[in-house]
Amino acid sequence: MEKIKTIEGDLVARDARFTIVAGRFNDFIVGSLIRGALSCLRRHGAVDADIELVRVPGAYEMPLAVEKVAAGRRCDGIIALGAVIRGATPHFDYVAGECVSGISAAGRKHGIPIGLGVLTVDSIEQAIERSGTKAGNKGEEAALAVIEMINLLRRLG
Repeated sequence: MEKIKTIEGDLVARDARFTIVAGRFNDFIVGSLIRGALSCLRRHGAVDADIELVRVPGAYEMPLAVEKVAAGRRCDGIIALGAVIRGATPHFDYVAGECVSGISAAGRKHGIPIGLGVLTVDSIEQAIERSGTKAGNKGEEAALAVIEMINLLRRLG
């Protein structure tokens, strides 16, 4: 069988600038996501001088901040962190949907990698599991995805 040329990004955060956009709402969960993302970035070679943290009120406000950061080319990759926990009303569906679609639209529009670490869960227990306990830390996973995508896009030219 012929060897197929494979292009992929590595997991070294070299010469890259990162912006974390994080909601303050549900901060007891989001704080763990931020710590996971920062730990991941540092372990993979990023230095604190190349990391910026932007705090927004909540998940609904994230797309506007992500759009502004992406448009300003202030970084090579964005890590979006938040937590939307389902309640007894349809509010969850509107907030989660607008948040995710706005963030992904900004990434496509500006050609910048965005790691989606916004939890959309049914319960506080699920949020806790995904922010550093038995289901891992989705902030760390989002940071890792951004590192890989920055390097992949550099290789694609």
